[in-house]
Amino acid sequence: MSTNKVIHAIYNDDDILMDAVKASRAAHHHIEEIYTPFPVHGLDKAMGLAPTRIAIASFLYGVVGLTVAANLLNYMMIVDWPQDIGGKPSFAFYQNMPAFVPILFELTVFFAAHLMVITFYLRSRLWPFKEAENPDVRTTDDHFLMEVAVNGNEEDMISFFKNTGAVEVKVIDKH
Repeated sequence: MSTNKVIHAIYNDDDILMDAVKASRAAHHHIEEIYTPFPVHGLDKAMGLAPTRIAIASFLYGVVGLTVAANLLNYMMIVDWPQDIGGKPSFAFYQNMPAFVPILFELTVFFAAHLMVITFYLRSRLWPFKEAENPDVRTTDDHFLMEVAVNGNEEDMISFFKNTGAVEVKVIDKH
């Protein structure tokens, strides 16, 4: 069984973390993961992560919701059991469209929101009853942890991260 060494550099300020990420990327250190207690604006770009396609997924989920809503309303109100409600004719979907707009909107938002949450959990691999993968409990409160693969002289990397403003630097054997 092979072991990989990683460095856990712990920071207590998000601005210092951002500067450290930029310095680490400039020094060509491979950042494995960053653990933060809250979202840090611009961290994804500083890490060099690819842009997200979440907006495209959200739009497609909204289209699915609109399609399901339109077909559901057409079937229920026109095909299956047409009713004369408020003197509106039940001969065609387009004739009742103004009355259907709120339901179409609500089901579009419903599908987009719920499918986005499901997509988030699947992409994040957050299954029910999953054990936490957080390496340091302080990152859920007020500290930031940058996990960097050791790829060279360990002592030089430790001094590099201490110079970037890390309050604590540890070398960990990852199995």
